[in-house]
Amino acid sequence: MTPRRIIEAALNEGRSKLLEHESLELLRYYGIPTPKAILVSSAEEAARYADEVGYPVVLKIVSPDIVHKTDIGGVKLNLVSREDVEKASIDMLRTVSIRAPSARIIGFLIQQMVPPGLELIVGGIRDSVFGPIVMLGLGGLFVEILQDVVFRIAPLTFEDALEMIGELKFSKIISGYRGQQPIRRERIADILVRTSRVLEDNEEIQTLDINPVIAYSDSIIAVDARIIVREKR
Repeated sequence: MTPRRIIEAALNEGRSKLLEHESLELLRYYGIPTPKAILVSSAEEAARYADEVGYPVVLKIVSPDIVHKTDIGGVKLNLVSREDVEKASIDMLRTVSIRAPSARIIGFLIQQMVPPGLELIVGGIRDSVFGPIVMLGLGGLFVEILQDVVFRIAPLTFEDALEMIGELKFSKIISGYRGQQPIRRERIADILVRTSRVLEDNEEIQTLDINPVIAYSDSIIAVDARIIVREKR
């Protein structure tokens, strides 16, 4: 599905927030790598399709009314069998129904679990004066504790993106600090440029958070995404 159809479908349903599978599909359209994932509607389907995704998998609740899934038990990690997935699905529905009783449940997202790496956050906002602005920072807990983030006004060139990486206070980590494998900066720069294009092409997108983006020595992948949209003015 094209970004235009994804965004229009959400707005037609009265939603300002894209569901996670919609956000990831939009990113894939722009060539941003994401883990394999399948949207399912029941615990039985979750168990059946987990084999197709490949273990270990992550199970996530899908709801237009839930923003922070982890806080209400809406995420289960490192599930390694059909039995694990089915039990986790049933338990998750029970827990979410207690902690968020009014939330509409669309189903579950079964997602390939990726190995640990360097966590980054890539995102953007649409400023009323400057237009789309792209952001890069250390992800996970680091983004809140260290607040090591940099910004650039879109459109971004590849050289702009490389400069952003170099401006991070902890850019030494990317270069392979104390024996760690260095991360190829070109991979990070590529995602930044593609994120700039997402914002440039889709005026309805107001905020975009890709967190975490997991970077390895030879690859990079966007694991989770949150996109907020509104009608064009």
